[in-house]
Amino acid sequence: MSARLAQTTGAEHTAILGLGVYRPERVVTNDEVAGPINSSDEWIRTRSGIRTRRFAGPDETIQTMSVAAARGALESAGVAVDQVDCVIVATSTHLLLTPAAAPPIATDLGMNGAAAFDISAGCAGFCHALAIASDLVRAGTAKNVLVIGVEKLTDTINPADRSTAFLFADGAGAVVVGPAEQQGIGPTVWGSDGTQSHAIRQDKNWLEFFAEIDEKGLAAVRPYLTMEGTAVFRWAAHSLEKVCRDAIDRAGLDTDDLDAMIPHQANGRIIEIMARVLKLPESCALADDIAETGNTSAASIPLAMEALLRTGRSKPGDTALLIAFGAGLSYAAQVVTLPRLA
Repeated sequence: MSARLAQTTGAEHTAILGLGVYRPERVVTNDEVAGPINSSDEWIRTRSGIRTRRFAGPDETIQTMSVAAARGALESAGVAVDQVDCVIVATSTHLLLTPAAAPPIATDLGMNGAAAFDISAGCAGFCHALAIASDLVRAGTAKNVLVIGVEKLTDTINPADRSTAFLFADGAGAVVVGPAEQQGIGPTVWGSDGTQSHAIRQDKNWLEFFAEIDEKGLAAVRPYLTMEGTAVFRWAAHSLEKVCRDAIDRAGLDTDDLDAMIPHQANGRIIEIMARVLKLPESCALADDIAETGNTSAASIPLAMEALLRTGRSKPGDTALLIAFGAGLSYAAQVVTLPRLA
């Protein structure tokens, strides 16, 4: 007779308990990025909705930005460092294959022994990490989970690339996920479409780069992030309505129940199209942090969430739809109850 394994059970309900962000100090205007791509402020605003973005300096790293955002999240949640059992970092711009970013971030926060790992799901990474964190708490694997979305995209883009240079920026956002009296994180609808994986990619892999170094020496051109903007735009505009509606349905709600919609801040035009096809009520706040922050990939959802709460357009306790999409092409959506800020 085989041995019977014990089974753990966790919290019946989970929620986002607190939120913190880090925005780099340097504000970069459209005029500053327009020169190398032979563009203009008007062209960039019309194409993307972006007016400014934040670029991190040499001392503002994946690690330091994450730690700053995490401290804000822990403070607003009222959760002590020693109450966190797991740290999940969603990022595509930690430029070390190993170790992951999460363990040293956890150590910098004073966590000893907490599980810590990274996930890579492009711009959808934060929503993926949020789903994993909620499931860990409900399963009893962890009581509280720190989720961080962080990017330093300026390390990965070519400033002369007209398809990316004006879009991407830097920043970090973090939340604490833990037990709650009522469900505050709805079921996640997620997936991927690998037939579109070419649309957002690194333009050469590292082995190709190393081979070029061996052949050309210092003349080798480093890998950069590249994007086929039209392909991404068409895919997002035509494929994500069903994902949003499924997430709302699985939460047991309809669009009239939404107080806010917080989409990944990819492009102002995509955000407007998504809001229009969903026929959101006039009372539903639509996150448009892209205008001031640019596209920060896995950091964009928590940064946009913070902007809505900070400006008073949304308040703690509001019901919000999160929808993120990006490289893969990957996507994830869930309905959440908005947390408090520090």
